Amino acid sequence: MPELPEVETTVRGLALHLENRTITAARTARPDMRRPFPEGLGQALVGARVTSLGRRAKFGLIHTDRDQTLIFHLGMSGRWRIDPDQPDRHDHLLIETESNRFALNDPRRFGWVDLVDTAALDAWPSFVTMGPEPLGPDLTAAHLRAALAGRRQAIKLLLLDQRIVAGLGNIYVCEALWRARISPKRAGGRVSLAALERLVTAIREVLEQSIRDGGSTLRDYARPDGELGYFSTRFDVYGRTGESCRREDGGHIARIEQGGRSTWYCPVCQR
Repeated sequence: MPELPEVETTVRGLALHLENRTITAARTARPDMRRPFPEGLGQALVGARVTSLGRRAKFGLIHTDRDQTLIFHLGMSGRWRIDPDQPDRHDHLLIETESNRFALNDPRRFGWVDLVDTAALDAWPSFVTMGPEPLGPDLTAAHLRAALAGRRQAIKLLLLDQRIVAGLGNIYVCEALWRARISPKRAGGRVSLAALERLVTAIREVLEQSIRDGGSTLRDYARPDGELGYFSTRFDVYGRTGESCRREDGGHIARIEQGGRSTWYCPVCQR
């Protein structure tokens, strides 16, 4: 599933070709993806100029000069294709400008789009309760300490709660906890302030490195230009069951299940 770095990479790739361009055509190839397409989507987009692109958590944002924003979620297997050589039966939304064609491709159809007034973006249902952006100034050790105070649930699961931090997913939580030397099993309310300070730094570092690497290529993800992200070659714990810890501390990477998801960590250096 594309996570925050993959969405950020997608947004940056689209911006190179879509920002300040006028949409000349927009059509859907089927009535829905995970949800029905917004009524009148084509009419709202055609003739609009894309003023900027952005991201909130794992959602991509395409802002237009009609004071509207197209929100897209890539689901499990979605990606944007720029100037595809051939049409694909999984191209569900097609957008054209005077110079390029863009196809939102999603074989499993878990993704979806919405169109909202830009002024009301913060009130959009999925955004209302979201916590701070992990790459923004509001994610601090003090914020985490307050949000986790008295919590007995495992820190790994709490970091996946979008109300605490927006946009963190399984891969990057596992990697950040390893970098911060925090056990994924530790109760959130029992993580020290010093450890939370390490964690905030680790979260930013692992996300920024993945963005530089173009994201992690797992299953169907690829960047808009068709290239594959290669951060997955740098995983310290994710998917490395039984392998030696890169800290050479004598530990071996273990896999456990938490909340129905796999967690990887080093039992020796993550306490």
